[in-house]
Amino acid sequence: MRYRQLTTGTLALGVLLLIDVLRVWLPGIITIFGQAASTPAELMGAFALGWFVLAMGAPAVVRRVGARPVTVVAAVALAVARLTLTAAPGGRTQLWLATAGLLAGLVWLVGVAADTDRPVPGLALGFAVNAALHAVLDTVDLVWRGDWMAWLLSAVAVAVFLVGTAQPGRPGAALAGPAGGPDGPADAAAGPGGGRAWLLAGPALLLAGMVALSPALARTGMSYLAGDGVARSPLFGLAPVPVAVAGFLGAALTRPPRGWGRAYGPVALLAGAVLFALDRGDLLLPAVVLAAVGLGACLALTDETSDGSDGSDAANASDPGSDAANASDPGSDAANASASRRGYAVAAGMLVFALGAVGYYSAYDLGYPNAAVPVVVAVLVAAVAFTARPVVHRLPGPFAPLRATAVVTALALLAPALADEVPVASNRDGPPERLTVVAYNIRMGFGLDGRFDLSGLADVVDRQQPDVVLLSEVDRAWLLNGGHDTLDLLADRLGMPYVFGPAADPVWGDAVLSRWPVRDPRTLPLAAVGAPTGAQALAVTLDLGDGVRTAVVSTHLQPPPGRGPVVQARAVADFATRYAAGRPLVVAGDLNTEPGDEAFAEFSNAGLVDALAAARPLATSPADDPRQQIDHIFVSPGLTPSDPVAPRSTASDHLPVAVTLTLPPR
Repeated sequence: MRYRQLTTGTLALGVLLLIDVLRVWLPGIITIFGQAASTPAELMGAFALGWFVLAMGAPAVVRRVGARPVTVVAAVALAVARLTLTAAPGGRTQLWLATAGLLAGLVWLVGVAADTDRPVPGLALGFAVNAALHAVLDTVDLVWRGDWMAWLLSAVAVAVFLVGTAQPGRPGAALAGPAGGPDGPADAAAGPGGGRAWLLAGPALLLAGMVALSPALARTGMSYLAGDGVARSPLFGLAPVPVAVAGFLGAALTRPPRGWGRAYGPVALLAGAVLFALDRGDLLLPAVVLAAVGLGACLALTDETSDGSDGSDAANASDPGSDAANASDPGSDAANASASRRGYAVAAGMLVFALGAVGYYSAYDLGYPNAAVPVVVAVLVAAVAFTARPVVHRLPGPFAPLRATAVVTALALLAPALADEVPVASNRDGPPERLTVVAYNIRMGFGLDGRFDLSGLADVVDRQQPDVVLLSEVDRAWLLNGGHDTLDLLADRLGMPYVFGPAADPVWGDAVLSRWPVRDPRTLPLAAVGAPTGAQALAVTLDLGDGVRTAVVSTHLQPPPGRGPVVQARAVADFATRYAAGRPLVVAGDLNTEPGDEAFAEFSNAGLVDALAAARPLATSPADDPRQQIDHIFVSPGLTPSDPVAPRSTASDHLPVAVTLTLPPR
């Protein structure tokens, strides 16, 4: 039992480290390998897939060299890459470190699979603990934190992982050495099963990161509870995370029902995937809970190890001529074949992860429907799980299911207490004479160096002492960008509650943060006109006290290929002026148009004034060498702009624009 606890715990720790690396590597494809949407999506997809295809050769290496040397070397490389990433300066160095860590992690998984016929407890613990820690850390992983506590915890995790990996296998066990011979390095013998569970490791990782165990998605779902199509700063936004973690881990570690009762997991997983695919904010919470329980139950269906009383392979092991008996002989062809099958299964499963991630997120660049991707992956998981042979008498796992679930759930319960902050806006004494407005395209929170830079974003905004902040390219849960809730994190740092308008999907869009209470939020979806990423206009009313109201509209225009965003600009200008109904009006954001362009003129034609005119030319993109004037603030004639500025910063690929507005006399 002690050996099984050690191997299961080491597998869980390795999964944690691999996910940490993925949370750096995935956004690096967009922010470092790809530059400012100038790199073709097809090239970025090929770069991403290439490493997973390369890992398909790892089972052959394991078969020739032996599982243990490959596993140990890959584990060391994964650990070094993970620890080094905390100190990485960003840029190409960070990208290649993360790539090395990813490849090492994939090879490590193949090596572990060769020796492990019961991976479900370790995989499930790794996924669940990662989700709990991600929530407790407020969706900002240790790898992005440079303080001493992050270094200490990272070093401890890496050290324990390496110590666990270095421990010898079970006494007397061995796996075939080079060319299948009997003289290879000593390793833990494994039975003939486990292939289905290893195949599901990659698809399960994708569904867990996108839906089932995503703290950012759970909090985003909580922010949509008002039911009016926009999201607001929620109370106890991370409260669903312990529920999802408990449902997932409890289902994964307990024996599934017999007969048709086994279908509950696949059905729940498919239901959660379908709800997620509908792209509705009010359906995100049930999608998370159903997908979590269903995914855990599907993993449990592939946990094949039994005591043999049901006629399974373990029972047949007493027959010297059976496949199971041969598989337990570490030098036999059957043992080698079983190890190879598991290795190829986990490599293929991780390739499914890559194909699913690339297929889903590339749609926002290439413009094809992507709703079917999570559903197709869920169908694959459900089919593999439901068609697994039922095990009547399963051997107990390395950890008591109830105790393990309770411990990890208790960790997740810390998140609502430690990580949930809710900034509150309140009226000051009387309406202000001036408002300072900042508009900023924050590029999902990633700076020009490719590092997640919330401090840089918050600092450059806070220096302007804003009353209202309008944000573009706000990501709240995309696995591609690391699974962060960038909006909530930035709102906490600025001490300003938010309203969020979905554009591409319920977790990607634009936002308004305000020190003054916000009323009557409305969002207008904009016609795509050939641009793949969705666009919208979010309108809110600032309550400045004593009956004084100011309308604010945040938007991010998406130009169609080779043309300006004229159609969208006209729609936003019309929507904004109708919404304001004669009140003072501010329209701002990344408008992807320059002064003199036809789209720019649409706002002037609607009677709005360029609030940045006194500082022209005021280039805002790219941030390190600004040449384009594409971020703007327009106001109604009653508002008097002063002190327009685009403060320098590399916390995004755009510069923010700021202006102080004097309100009309009452």
